[in-house]
Amino acid sequence: MKHLYRSETNKVLAGVLGGLGEYFDVDPVVLRLAFVFLLLATAIVPGVIAYIAAVFIVPRKTAALP
Repeated sequence: MKHLYRSETNKVLAGVLGGLGEYFDVDPVVLRLAFVFLLLATAIVPGVIAYIAAVFIVPRKTAALP
C-alpha cells in the first residue's frame, strides 16, 4: 500500500509537491507548473492556504518507516 509523504529529496519549499509526484509517479515539475497556474487562476490566496495546510497535514517520511 502506498502512502503519501513529503519528499526529502525532491523538494523546493516543504516537499509537498515532490511527495505528490512520487505518490502518483508524475514528474514534480509538472505538478509545480500546474500549482503555479492554479495560484494565478485563483488570485493566489486559496492556493497558498492549501499549500500551508498540506505542509501540516502530510507527514515527513522518517527512516523508521518502510
